[in-house]
Amino acid sequence: MEKRILTYRKYMDDLLLKEDADWERILEEHLVQVGFFQHERLIHLIVTVVFALFAVLSAGLAFLLMALGTEGAGSWLFVVAAFLVLLIPYVRHYYILENEVQKMYGQYDEIVAKIRNRSFRENR
Repeated sequence: MEKRILTYRKYMDDLLLKEDADWERILEEHLVQVGFFQHERLIHLIVTVVFALFAVLSAGLAFLLMALGTEGAGSWLFVVAAFLVLLIPYVRHYYILENEVQKMYGQYDEIVAKIRNRSFRENR
């Protein structure tokens, strides 16, 4: 997904350098793509939050078991480490999705401005 979103945003950046294009069609396509990426972003937000909660809860349980002197508390530290190791790529991926979708909102604004400018020129 990371490669797809980066490739698409670059494609749109290149397209926005053009002066004349079918901006209405491009706007429709762009809104569909942004919708796909927003959905992906939401799913990854949910997964990231769940992993973060599991990491915090397992850390709390590990520290509680260690404070009580329970045997096997060290094995919970392994679980905490596993959640943290998995959480790092999820946070990175969500960060990329979030930032790229925000940039696509800016692209949307540029497309709308191009449509308005063309409409203004045609109506003079």
